[in-house]
Amino acid sequence: MNHLNYEVGDFVTLKKQHPCGSKEWEILRVGADFRLKCMGCGHQVMLARRLVEKNTKELRKKA
Repeated sequence: MNHLNYEVGDFVTLKKQHPCGSKEWEILRVGADFRLKCMGCGHQVMLARRLVEKNTKELRKKA
């Protein structure tokens, strides 16, 4: 299990890409569910924490 410290404003790279072609997402909400915003097209999705943890390839902290 991933024990990364996810915070609002961080950027995650997921294993699968969004239909727009981007794999980069910005974290807008953290909890049992995450709200992510696609950095390619701006689409927002809610995903279960375990799905995000399982599919995270890289986590970049906000500057």
